[in-house]
Amino acid sequence: MQHLTVEELAVWLADSSRPQPVLLDVREAWEYETCHLQGSLLIPMSSIPARQEELDPEQAIVCICHHGARSMQVGAFLERAGFEHIVNLTGGIHAWAMQIDSSMPTY
Repeated sequence: MQHLTVEELAVWLADSSRPQPVLLDVREAWEYETCHLQGSLLIPMSSIPARQEELDPEQAIVCICHHGARSMQVGAFLERAGFEHIVNLTGGIHAWAMQIDSSMPTY
């Protein structure tokens, strides 16, 4: 599993010449409603085993949670299931709010 800082993700998302990743948000619905990255896909951690078929194992997937722990667990699960392009967002959505988008609510 690769790890990406929020700064690196911001550069990736801004680069229109680079294929864009799936932004997989694994937090709970209330957390997602509080704040999330535009275009992200919400599949709470507990639902991943039942919904993993909604994801393309060939596409880059950036796993996102509050601070990076749950997303790392989901990333490891997906890798064991055969997904090859898994990236964990270091620091999670909280780091994004602190370092990239100061207008984003935090909790």
